[in-house]
Amino acid sequence: MHPNIDKVQQALSHLEIITDPHQITKLSLDYYHFSPILQQKLQDKRGDIVIRPTTEAEVIEVAQTCVTYKVPLTVRGAGTGNYGQCIPLEGGVILDTTKMQQILWLEQGVACVEPGVKMAAFDKLARQTGWELRMAPSTYRTATIGGFIGGGSVGMGSVNYGQLRDRGNVRALRIVTLEDEPCLMELRGDEVQKVNHAYGTNGIITQLEIPLAPTYPWAEIIVTFNDFMQAAKFGQGLGDSDGIVKKLITVHASPICGYLHHLKDYLPENKHAALLMVSEYDLEALKDLVYEYNGEITYLKTAEEASKGTSLLEFTWNHTTLHARAIDPSITYLQTFYFTLDNVEHFYNHFGDEVMIHLEFLKFQGKVIPAGLQLFHFTTEERVNEIIRYHEENGAGIANPHTYLLEGGGRRTIDSPQLNFKKEVDPYSLMNPGKMMIN
Repeated sequence: MHPNIDKVQQALSHLEIITDPHQITKLSLDYYHFSPILQQKLQDKRGDIVIRPTTEAEVIEVAQTCVTYKVPLTVRGAGTGNYGQCIPLEGGVILDTTKMQQILWLEQGVACVEPGVKMAAFDKLARQTGWELRMAPSTYRTATIGGFIGGGSVGMGSVNYGQLRDRGNVRALRIVTLEDEPCLMELRGDEVQKVNHAYGTNGIITQLEIPLAPTYPWAEIIVTFNDFMQAAKFGQGLGDSDGIVKKLITVHASPICGYLHHLKDYLPENKHAALLMVSEYDLEALKDLVYEYNGEITYLKTAEEASKGTSLLEFTWNHTTLHARAIDPSITYLQTFYFTLDNVEHFYNHFGDEVMIHLEFLKFQGKVIPAGLQLFHFTTEERVNEIIRYHEENGAGIANPHTYLLEGGGRRTIDSPQLNFKKEVDPYSLMNPGKMMIN
């Protein structure tokens, strides 16, 4: 326990503070256990107390107190990340933002929200005006907007809008700094990249201004194939079909389909499958594309039907890993940019069922490409690194989900603007310490 934590607790006693050890444990962790490597490194990490502010003024007060007593502060949303982004390495205060839930304004094509607004709840309201979030993770029902922008990167909708860090996907952020006198700072345009996907190391997000997408009635479809590469080519073909409006293109190799028990009636044994969200207006064109690639539609729900049950989103992105691990906890995963179908085919043939391919199609530098969240059985850290190295040596890009370091994951390089900004707004390195290489 930090030696000054009692002083922080006393100074902020008028705020909601959680001291129950079981609650602190729950609010100290995320889904880091998807990685056996991270599980070993992070399983005993805990905060000392949890504070739940409800206003920006309270956030400033917490920031000032932590600076005064030099106590580490780790910001948390719903905790649905997978890399230990919100796990405190040095104890201290966990700042839980989930009670900051105001939608400050919602206009045509843009909204301003507090960080604790849940993504699904926001979409329900926004769709009444004809708009919706541009992208969202598979944890959409519980994830917060602030948590996604602080710790996420891609998801449903990325086939149209790419990654969060692509210019225009975050319009503005308001943050609280951890200087001697914490202040409010607004970042707009390219400046948001100093905080976007920075694991809460560079400022406490208190408001977000986000662009929206036109909403469509999203039909949900499963298409099965006898051949995996035919399924992958179908996914690319759909991604390249500019006249078909889509939101999700997922392709699972057959071993993975066996882990999706809730969909077993629609996933025949030894078949490969594409899970899709496509505008109802384009179903006729989609069916022609399915016919062209010798696929078979086994599941089709209209937007109204899909809204009443479990969405196919719950079986895509990293929810696929969640379902597989529920059956076999030895399974872990990778995050890969294949870039081309030739690369997909090469790795599929090279690894066979050792690395089970799960594709997600997304837009990268203006083109739809295959990316992946492959599944494999964990044996040793050395084998994980061998698999990563082989991918990188053969034309793929890896966003390593087995490290909690910001620079060790997606970018694999030191981000100088983020590094310099941290020195400016967090001179004592109190914000989520240990997550950047400078710490």
